[in-house]
Amino acid sequence: MSLKDIVVVLEAGAAGARRQTAAVTLAATHGAHLIGLSIIEPLDLSGFFSPAVSGYVAVDAMQELEDRHRAAATAAAKEAETAFRADCGRAGISYEWRLAEGEAAETATLNARYADLAIAGQIDPENPPRGGFGRLPEQLALASGRPVLLVPYAGAVETIGKRVLVAWNRMRESTRAVNDALPLLAKAEKVTVLSINPKRGEDAGDVPGADLALHLARHGVKAEAAYTVAEDIDVGSALLSRASDIGADLIVMGCYGHSRTRELILGGATRQVLQHMTVPVLMSH
Repeated sequence: MSLKDIVVVLEAGAAGARRQTAAVTLAATHGAHLIGLSIIEPLDLSGFFSPAVSGYVAVDAMQELEDRHRAAATAAAKEAETAFRADCGRAGISYEWRLAEGEAAETATLNARYADLAIAGQIDPENPPRGGFGRLPEQLALASGRPVLLVPYAGAVETIGKRVLVAWNRMRESTRAVNDALPLLAKAEKVTVLSINPKRGEDAGDVPGADLALHLARHGVKAEAAYTVAEDIDVGSALLSRASDIGADLIVMGCYGHSRTRELILGGATRQVLQHMTVPVLMSH
C-alpha cells in the first residue's frame, strides 16, 4: 500500500503555508500526486438586512457585498495558487490546482473521496473561520471515508512521521486508522503503540498493544507496545501528554463520532485532540 494522490485544502496566510509545506513534503517523500484545493464559499447574507430596508436597496447592497466577497476570495485563491505552484515546482513533484465553489466542508469532503489522503488544518479558536470552513476538519474526518491529516494552526512542522504515536484501543476506528497510516508508519524511525486504560482480557495477548506491534512488524514497521493508566486526566489529554513526552511528530488515532446533515457529534477524546493538538494528527473514521 502506498500514497498515490493527496489533496490539501489551502488558503493564503501563515496557516495555509504551514499546511502546504507539510503536504509538499509528504508528496515528495511518497512520490504522490498533490492536489491543491481552494474553495470559494458563497457569502451568507441571511438576516443581514432588517425588514425596514427597501427591497430595491437591499438587492443592490447584497449584490455589491457579493461582488466584493467574490473579488477578495478570488484574489486570495490566486495568491495561494501562486505559492502552491512555486513550492511544488521547487520540490519537483506531480501536482495540480483546483478552484472550487460551494459549501466548504461538503466541497472538501467530495474532493477527498478521490484521493488516498486529505490534509486540512486545525481550527484556530482565537480566529475561527466562517461558514463551512469551521466544520471542515470534523466533516472530512467523519464523512469523507478517507484518512485525514490535520496540521496544527500554530508552530513549525519540521517533520511528519519520524516518531509516531499510535492511539490503540482495539475499536474499529482505531484499526482503520492504523491501516490507513501504514504508508507513513513504514517510513517511521520509531512507532509507539499506546493503550490508555486497557482492560484485562480485551487483547488477544497479555501485553496491551503487543499483538498490533507484532502485526506492524510484519509490515516492516519498527513498533513497540506501551500502556498507561490515566486516573486524573481524560484520555485525549493523556494521549497528547505522552506524545509530548516521547517527542512524537505524528499522532495516529481513530475519529469517534457521527455526522448528520449540518450536525457533527464528536467523541470526547477526538474533540480534545482536535482542540489542543500541537503536532499533526492522522484520523480515520
